[in-house]
Amino acid sequence: MPKAVGIDLGTTNSVIAVMEGGKPDVIVNAEGARTTPSVVAYKGEERLVGQIAKRQAALNPKATLFEVKRFIGRRWDEIREEAGRIPFVVKEGQGGGVRIEANGQDLAPEQVSAEVLRKLVNDASAKIGETIRDVVITVPAYFDNSQREATRQAGEIAGLNVLRVINEPTAAALAYGLDKKGNETVLVFDLGGGTFDVTILELGEGVFEVKSTSGDTHLGGADFDQRIVSWLADEFKKDHNFDLRKDPQALQRLIEAAERAKIELSQASETTISLPFITFDPETRTPLHLERTLSRAKFEELIGDLLRRVREPVQRALSDAKLSPAQIDEVILVGGSTRVPAVKRIVKDIVGKEPNESVNPDEAVALGAAVQAGIISGDASLGDIVLVDVTPLTLGVEVKGGMIAPLITRNTTVPAKKTEVFTTAENNQPGVEINVLQGERPLAADNKSLGRFKLEGIPPMRAGTPQIEVTFDIDANGILHVTAKEKSSGKEASIRIENTTTLDKTEVERMVREAEQNASADKARREKIEKRNALDSLRVQALQQIDESAADQALKDRVKALADEAEEATKGDDDARVADVQKRLEDALRELMTASQAQGDAQGQPKQDDDVIDADFKPAD
Repeated sequence: MPKAVGIDLGTTNSVIAVMEGGKPDVIVNAEGARTTPSVVAYKGEERLVGQIAKRQAALNPKATLFEVKRFIGRRWDEIREEAGRIPFVVKEGQGGGVRIEANGQDLAPEQVSAEVLRKLVNDASAKIGETIRDVVITVPAYFDNSQREATRQAGEIAGLNVLRVINEPTAAALAYGLDKKGNETVLVFDLGGGTFDVTILELGEGVFEVKSTSGDTHLGGADFDQRIVSWLADEFKKDHNFDLRKDPQALQRLIEAAERAKIELSQASETTISLPFITFDPETRTPLHLERTLSRAKFEELIGDLLRRVREPVQRALSDAKLSPAQIDEVILVGGSTRVPAVKRIVKDIVGKEPNESVNPDEAVALGAAVQAGIISGDASLGDIVLVDVTPLTLGVEVKGGMIAPLITRNTTVPAKKTEVFTTAENNQPGVEINVLQGERPLAADNKSLGRFKLEGIPPMRAGTPQIEVTFDIDANGILHVTAKEKSSGKEASIRIENTTTLDKTEVERMVREAEQNASADKARREKIEKRNALDSLRVQALQQIDESAADQALKDRVKALADEAEEATKGDDDARVADVQKRLEDALRELMTASQAQGDAQGQPKQDDDVIDADFKPAD
């Protein structure tokens, strides 16, 4: 049976893991790394993903896309401020959604995220020797319905079968508690690159029960980086009267330098940020350089208000779980940003105990997702593990007066189903529009509208007479289905609340086709490059053999002529010529080595093994 894997689709880095021998294990990527940067670059016809995309970002800032998870499933008015802080173009799409401009294309965040997912799965398939299709993908616990559905769609665009969308802190708890036999109350503090979650769980005897969750989807390590960027840009502007944030290339270098400085300050008390040739003086055209020393104390001052923002979600989660800090047995730190010393101090201050750092904050989420994938696919080694999760935000409908009528309150265990009866506000009202909302505010306008649908055909009746049953049904992924039915007539309407960023089913299908076509084109380009690389390697080998061979000059000249022809062939687009030159050069090189060996035999040199000769220039597969 094909393996199911777990994927932590992160803001900054992503990780993929699989169950092996009863334990979850991270699968390294093609570069041999355990984490893959969530970066996608569009360069001509090429799409670069991961570390190779990140490396060229400073030279290609407008088409190198990062932190896209912050935009997935969101509407333009939710991310307008964040869109102005990055070097590439993020803009409003049709229907108020978000689109990213790169290489002459308008891309949905789901498309970009699909490229990261595809890279992870393709690399993992090559490592384990079988094609992976079934996946569990994690999302921040505080992701709303739209963001969850958008993440699922990203998996679909990547050609994957998404078995489950699971909350990141819950996944981390699975990784932590897999071998635990006693009962514990655990608080998972998950501060990643773009989002912040707090989840409280009770663990015991194979049961992982979420008691409450809270968070902030606009808070993460990228916000810490941004404070350093702003400080550097402001300091530079004071000295040179030039705002580096207006130059995409300079801004990209600032972002990279800020991330490095943040990481270094987790170990050192200060760091030097040095960016030579950051820009040119607009009048004299002389190069300008940036160099600043940043202390840990100054860094903590820059992010002071962000650090204060982590307190409220922790306190709200404790309150919702009806627990005091003293009742928490362990605090698990997840996400790279928890390495910041000030974050650890705040956690200790709130909960009153040292955090448990036994799990790798970069890998715990993916490991837990792999456990969940194993549970779903029936991995017998896991035994009986029960995962009980909750919905992060209240769900309801808009009623007269612009208020929200809650049906399912936050931290309700999922799956969940709830029915309420409503009625009409006017005499002989032929239909009602149902506005599905998510959020904690009493006014409908202050919450997020997940979707609207109409129930029509209600028979003429006095106001207040019709009995309209509205049913909310949340599945295990936290994705919502809503049904409305007028009882006397039996008229019914329903909606599956999907991603509200204007990616309808037709668009998803189109993107799936495009992704498949791109994958084929990428494979063809890769094969073309590999053929030329193989021919070029053979050319270099031939030149070396010419220098070392004792064969007659005429044969060496013929091999040299073929090597020159090979050099020309590698620069062209004619695959048939590449194959033809490679075969002729292989034959000539074999002849040269045979002649050289014969000459050596005549002079009393030891004979080479034929198998070695064959292996030396076996054609690439």
